Amino acid sequence: MKEELMPRSRSDPVVKKLDNPLFHSIFTPELNTLAQLFRKYNYQLKLAGGAVRDILMDIKPADLDFATDATPEEMKIMFEKENIRMINNKGEKHGTITSRINDKENFEVTTLRIDTHTDGRHAKVKFTKDWKLDALRRDLTINSMFLDFEGRIYDYFFGYDDLQKRRVVFVGNPTCRIKEDYLRIFRYFRFYGRIAEQPDIHDESTIIAIKENIHGLEGISGERIWNEWSKILSGNYAKELTLKLLECGITRYVGLSENPNIKNFEIVYDTSKKNNISLQPITYLATMLKDENEVLQLHNRLKLSAYERDLALFLVRYKEDKPSVNLKFWKRILIHWKGNVVNARSYICELLNSKQYFSLAKDVEKLVIPRFPVSGDMLKQYVRKGKMMGIVIKELKDIWLDKDFQTNAEELLQEVPRIISELEDKKLEKDNMFLSK
Repeated sequence: MKEELMPRSRSDPVVKKLDNPLFHSIFTPELNTLAQLFRKYNYQLKLAGGAVRDILMDIKPADLDFATDATPEEMKIMFEKENIRMINNKGEKHGTITSRINDKENFEVTTLRIDTHTDGRHAKVKFTKDWKLDALRRDLTINSMFLDFEGRIYDYFFGYDDLQKRRVVFVGNPTCRIKEDYLRIFRYFRFYGRIAEQPDIHDESTIIAIKENIHGLEGISGERIWNEWSKILSGNYAKELTLKLLECGITRYVGLSENPNIKNFEIVYDTSKKNNISLQPITYLATMLKDENEVLQLHNRLKLSAYERDLALFLVRYKEDKPSVNLKFWKRILIHWKGNVVNARSYICELLNSKQYFSLAKDVEKLVIPRFPVSGDMLKQYVRKGKMMGIVIKELKDIWLDKDFQTNAEELLQEVPRIISELEDKKLEKDNMFLSK
């Protein structure tokens, strides 16, 4: 890389030495074994990226990622010599070797690398021994630091300073970082929600770069977008960050209509937060949608789970209605639900919470509905046609509900002849009307 393209960096990257309980807590016997192994073969090994950031924020990292100056081939030779098992070779072409120590703990170690070619989604890499060049290819300054096993923090691009200021910016030129992987647009907002202390103090050049490159999201898979966006919607400043994303022009690239119902989204979000109610990420998006077609359009782009898709469809179907405050109304929906009743209960509670019926939502959540006492086998002696069977069961469930679930199978079966007779009379009346026309 030409020196003039290198952003401002520290001549001495070591900015701090840690010696606290959190730092020492990451050292399991297995990690100590890994560290000793790399020292034995004279390779450098450091903790990298998000784990370093979390430790500096006094958060125990959920995952540990490591970087090394050893090449994948050198790591493989080393692990084979030491009889260390290696698993999952899918990351090898990108420089990642996963070792399993003591058949207890897995460690992903990635060779220092630079991106030689990127297309906005994937990168071709070249291995390097230069820690600064590896830091340069990372997305945000706060994610570009390293931590060695003596506790020294290595920070080439002022990520430590940015973390102290709760400032979220890209490493170097934001346009270059975004063009390397357009998903970084969403990653920027996700980390902003985690790090920043105010909802709207973005670096101006960052927002300009995002707006100028928002079109690149068109080539990013919906699953990757939704994975990031759902975390934003579950985190701090979800409303403000989603509004900023919309301002940047994401609608056409994420499956939303050109004119989403932003006002409704804001009302539902503000009300839920005021009442300390946590709604699901897809619920917030559903508040912006007009009809089922818009739900399916969003689903086709983001590849929602079946649960999320069906929840959004349910919310949109009932969005104009004032929910019934009669608990029996919701019991009826549950007993007639075709599919997973646990999900149905969740959909109803989500709808009621989004419409500020918080107490009713709690009542629905606590509902106990017993098992319906009549089975299809019990009805076979009365009903021969499959379509008729479904209609009879529906009628019996309504009787069962009206009697507050106190009716037993024998009592319900006594109702079957009457139900069939009434259904046949209705059919005969309908046929006669047709013939008289």
